[in-house]
Amino acid sequence: MKIGFIGTGVMGRGIINNLLQANYEVVVFNRTKAHAQSVLDNGATWADSPKEIAEAADLVITMVGYPKDVEEQYYGDNGLFAGSHAGQIFVDMTTSTPTLAEQLAVDGEKYDVKVLDAPVSGGDVGAKNGTLTIMAGGDEAAYDSLQPIFDVISKAANRFGVAGRGQHTKMANQIMIAATMLGMSEMMVYAKAADIDVAKVMATLSAGGAQNWSLDNYGPRVLAGDFEPGFYAKHLLKDLRIALDEAAKMNLSLPATDLAEALYTKLVEQKNLGDEGTQALVKLWAQFL
Repeated sequence: MKIGFIGTGVMGRGIINNLLQANYEVVVFNRTKAHAQSVLDNGATWADSPKEIAEAADLVITMVGYPKDVEEQYYGDNGLFAGSHAGQIFVDMTTSTPTLAEQLAVDGEKYDVKVLDAPVSGGDVGAKNGTLTIMAGGDEAAYDSLQPIFDVISKAANRFGVAGRGQHTKMANQIMIAATMLGMSEMMVYAKAADIDVAKVMATLSAGGAQNWSLDNYGPRVLAGDFEPGFYAKHLLKDLRIALDEAAKMNLSLPATDLAEALYTKLVEQKNLGDEGTQALVKLWAQFL
């Protein structure tokens, strides 16, 4: 199987490298070719457009930044659909909107192409180590056929139903992640203000009921002054806004998510720290400036 991959960012590079190590042939496209150089050096080949990717590949995976970027890759004269052929599977791993995922699946049927939404969780570490969690929606047979691929890049993959359900599941994930990021940040700020050993507090909490992924993976980065993005703060803000939009459609009030959105808005739009990792949230407090 020849795999096309669009999006060679922090997450995409890790996934592509694991596919290459599993001896899959991978052809890639990215809006900025220089950002793909590391995977090209590892054996991936280059295509000049999404259309060329679709023409060359059996399976195409997209992992870009925003819903508008997804639309750009799939539609238009140089988009994936323009180069598609019957029997292909397209998988969008971008965290996007359920509405767009549903539309892509409908439009894919016009070309006899199955389009799955399959956003992931696990950050740069999970992408690098092949231990992502995949949350999928879309055609069941197409999903089942991709298990060998998912086994290479993830530790867990689940399908939640029709197109759009993967994105809804990812919104649930981001709601939870945002809450743990807020808890981790406030815990660290509190411990530092109380003049106790933050690293020791973290180790203690990780051994008890307060243990969580954010604390274990991002807490040490904060202490080391490492705010490089395993996941961009600006992308979490985008996700939280999608989650709140979807919640409003279901007449749900999510006060903790509202707070998280407000704090990440301050971090991204007022502090201009959107290109740092989500752990940069602690920079809203003077103790970590």
